[in-house]
Amino acid sequence: MRSPAAPHESRAAWIFAGPALALIALFFVLPLLAGFVLSLTDFDVYAIGSPGVARFVGLGNYLKTLESRDFWNALRNTLYFVVVGAPISLLVSLGAAMLLSARLVRFKSVFRTIYFAPVVTTIVAVAVVWRYLYHPHYGLLNYLLGLVGLGPVDWLGDPHWAMPAIILLSVWKNFGYNMLIFVAGLQSIPDELYEAAEVDGAGPWSRFRHVTLPGLAPTFLFVGVTVMIGYFQLFVEPYVMTQGGPLRSTTSVVLLMYEQGFRWWRMGAASAIAFILLAITLAGTLVQMRLQRARR
Repeated sequence: MRSPAAPHESRAAWIFAGPALALIALFFVLPLLAGFVLSLTDFDVYAIGSPGVARFVGLGNYLKTLESRDFWNALRNTLYFVVVGAPISLLVSLGAAMLLSARLVRFKSVFRTIYFAPVVTTIVAVAVVWRYLYHPHYGLLNYLLGLVGLGPVDWLGDPHWAMPAIILLSVWKNFGYNMLIFVAGLQSIPDELYEAAEVDGAGPWSRFRHVTLPGLAPTFLFVGVTVMIGYFQLFVEPYVMTQGGPLRSTTSVVLLMYEQGFRWWRMGAASAIAFILLAITLAGTLVQMRLQRARR
């Protein structure tokens, strides 16, 4: 039976939530609908001056995109970045979080600040520094390779090494944010579970496998989904570092969308690419959620 105060509480809830919902509708739902309508037209540079010139083409932009070799190349590069880079980022973030959560580590706040600093550093400044690190003749990485007797590598000029170089940069740039989330997740696991496991004779690996990983399951789901979404949106790193080269080996789906929309002014085609990427990202999110439920 509902209490007499229920209608008033419901009205108050809508009053407080209303402004936030209105902003979401204004800045998210409406642009999303406008972008979908745009993807069904041949909106181009001529339609910018006269929108009436744009014609309705239905799913034509989607079919052309799916038939384009450039799109499949960009999708392959993006999947490579996600499949290789996201697990590395998760492992590095988890490893750093566990090190900072160890009882023997001192000055934890200092190390957290140092590890988090790359996250808040502008990507342009980071890219300038890393371009010097990757320099084929004077870079630090090739200098270190020379110390062990290996020849120099053209990190950003070789199609086989350009994407791994961008993955390394991205992992270093972004792992600090997920590290803090894992630190919070580790702090939520009761110490009594570790003490009980230690009393039962469980070693470090057993405690990690049977206590830490199950305790971090919700954190893993959140971090895994956000990292996957962020890695599917790869744009800044190749745009600043390689401009999609060499030989289009670092062209991502978002970079291709940018080229279609703001270099060639094919807004309809760019919108279609954006919604295809949205569908792929949603599918990846659903897969992760299903896997998490299956583990439970």
